[in-house]
Amino acid sequence: MMIKIGDKLPEGTLHELTVEYTQGCPTGPEAFKVSDLTKGKRIVILGLPGAFTRTCSGKHLPGYVELADQLKAKKVDEIWCLAVNDAMVMGAWGKDQRVGKKLRMMADGAATFTKALGLETDLTERGFGVRSQRYSMLVDNGVVKILNLEKPGQFEVSSAEKMLVQL
Repeated sequence: MMIKIGDKLPEGTLHELTVEYTQGCPTGPEAFKVSDLTKGKRIVILGLPGAFTRTCSGKHLPGYVELADQLKAKKVDEIWCLAVNDAMVMGAWGKDQRVGKKLRMMADGAATFTKALGLETDLTERGFGVRSQRYSMLVDNGVVKILNLEKPGQFEVSSAEKMLVQL
């Protein structure tokens, strides 16, 4: 069942590479419980099909990097980029996109959390496997307040600009 406005986020664990990604990185990714991370915070989450893909790298993520300060000025504590990739790929992608400390690059490598949200999509025929649908949401203390879900193959309602207007 797909998550909807008013629902509490499901239990889950996400991974993040908390050090700068470099060749032969000295530490591995850290695991974080979603419930711990969202407690008492307003978080914008952008869900993407995958790192380094055309729309994700060309439009979706860059918009949130560009408008991060404006979003945070609207009482947003954190912005997460969430994709079904491993934490090392998310770290490298964040470095490539010059994310810095503006966003957290959160990995859901096995799509466990994405499936719990009911927001997975099977892109096996395109060579991707199970991935996340494209969306944005505002979560306040673990509860979904805004949910912008894209139609397959579209990028119309989940942009940073749209989220900024909704806040």
